[in-house]
Amino acid sequence: MSIAHLIDLVPEDVLGICRRLREGGRRGWIVGGCVRDLLRGEPAKDWDVATDARPEEVIRMFRKVIPTGLQHGTVTVVLRGVHYELTTLRGEGAYTDGRRPDSVEFVDDITRDLARRDFTINAIALDPVDGHIIDPFGGQRDLATRVVRAVGDPRERFGEDGLRVLRAARFAATLECSIEPETERAMGEERTLSTFRRVSAERVRDEWMKAMRAPRPSVAFEIMRRTSILGVTCPELLESVGCTQNKWHAYDVWGHAMACLDACVPQPILRVAALLHDIGKPRTRAFSDKTDDYTFYDHEKVGADMAEPILTRLRFSNEERARIVALVRHHLVCYSDTWSDAAVRRWIRRIGPDLAPDLYALAIADSLGKGRDVKDEIAGIDELRRRVEAQLAAGAALGPKDLAIRGNELMSALGLPPSRMVGDLLNALVEVVTEDPSANTRERLIEEARRIVSDKGAPSA
Repeated sequence: MSIAHLIDLVPEDVLGICRRLREGGRRGWIVGGCVRDLLRGEPAKDWDVATDARPEEVIRMFRKVIPTGLQHGTVTVVLRGVHYELTTLRGEGAYTDGRRPDSVEFVDDITRDLARRDFTINAIALDPVDGHIIDPFGGQRDLATRVVRAVGDPRERFGEDGLRVLRAARFAATLECSIEPETERAMGEERTLSTFRRVSAERVRDEWMKAMRAPRPSVAFEIMRRTSILGVTCPELLESVGCTQNKWHAYDVWGHAMACLDACVPQPILRVAALLHDIGKPRTRAFSDKTDDYTFYDHEKVGADMAEPILTRLRFSNEERARIVALVRHHLVCYSDTWSDAAVRRWIRRIGPDLAPDLYALAIADSLGKGRDVKDEIAGIDELRRRVEAQLAAGAALGPKDLAIRGNELMSALGLPPSRMVGDLLNALVEVVTEDPSANTRERLIEEARRIVSDKGAPSA
């Protein structure tokens, strides 16, 4: 791609910021991920500008400026309601906390500023005013050959910010790259892992979620496994490595999880569920002499119990955690065309109609991840989907609120006092109409309720 074409892709306001800096006797360079994305022919997301102007100079040059990080040389210029970060070129001192430099010094050399960045593909600068690309560490070459390489000594870079090892794994997946061997070796060294252990759970979770948007998230998680990063963040997953499965699978539990992860639709929460769906298998595996094969009874229940503390540890929200745990708990869709319509309605009641679409997607990915012919399994999932949709369209009763009668009406018709039995009675009536939807009329439900009360006995007042 020509420089002129690259500059044509730069928003007019960003170009205007660099021109204004030049008019003030200073320079501005577009840096970081936006340059990387432009060179890859991808739309850039955030636009960051590095400048040799000091923060106080930037504040004087622009009308609306927010002093977002003056101690680190960063201010935010607001143009037409859009925020653009401008950071003064800087060198950095030691990183004793494994995240932020203890001190910064402002410099005038763009190359010195690029030298502090994590990977060569992120250490490229573009001057959109004079059309020059500054690439002192071969980032364009590494982009062309799809390599993630640390700037300078990888041990120094990873010692500065513990999150960088996880970013390397994520970039390898999202950019479909390999990691340069020396960089990967440094990722797995104990000194690096010691720094990584200080990274907050929230930052780890954010990187996981970004990796889940990759074409093949397994690339990131395989790198995490190889470099021992996964042993720090989620050692429970390592139990799956080498855990042999039954004859229906071509892979061990880990390999199946990776294949399922890649086969899953690219929705981050759903892919986290795919990653964790069989986490309970190693703890439930048993050999059956009867079948001459391995069994994994209740692995979905054990897996759900394991997933809950993992997700809590990684600071997933309550809503995200509840959904992922439910998907793990119910991922085993053992549908058969012998199911009656009542069985289909019971399945909907058990898992809830809101969870069903994600369960279909997870079940299909689970099947594809077995590494064998699963056309019949996928056809069965599609048939279950059609039958569920038909039942929902027909107004299947899924809970007491769907009944043709309310609790106060039952108490009045049967002369019952308020009690727990009224709720139990409504739940029993849901089971009645699940078996026979035509029973969902006021008269029939009162009749069924009288029979149930007669069989169990009415509660005392």
